[in-house]
Amino acid sequence: MPYLLLALAISSEICATVSLKYSEGFSRLLPSLVVVVGYGLSFVFLAQALKHIPVSTAYAIWSGAGTAVVAGIGFAFLGEGINVLKLAGIALIIAGVVALNLGGASH
Repeated sequence: MPYLLLALAISSEICATVSLKYSEGFSRLLPSLVVVVGYGLSFVFLAQALKHIPVSTAYAIWSGAGTAVVAGIGFAFLGEGINVLKLAGIALIIAGVVALNLGGASH
């Protein structure tokens, strides 16, 4: 259950972050509401997950997965450029998250 909460936190954060693009500086109501609600839900779910998952592990997964997925969405759907250096950066983020998890974070 804690990792489901973490997945919900990540999903909410991704929706909120992508909605920032469409809010046009908070001048469009619906995307702006998605940003506020999405980040709010993300922190609620993250706080609940932190009851059972060490903060180092949870935050690494939350921020790393969010960053990698948002970058992928940018490349695939928002017309953002992609190159080897950007792909290497995403790979390093993923490697860092894996390393923290394999390091056996303790409570």
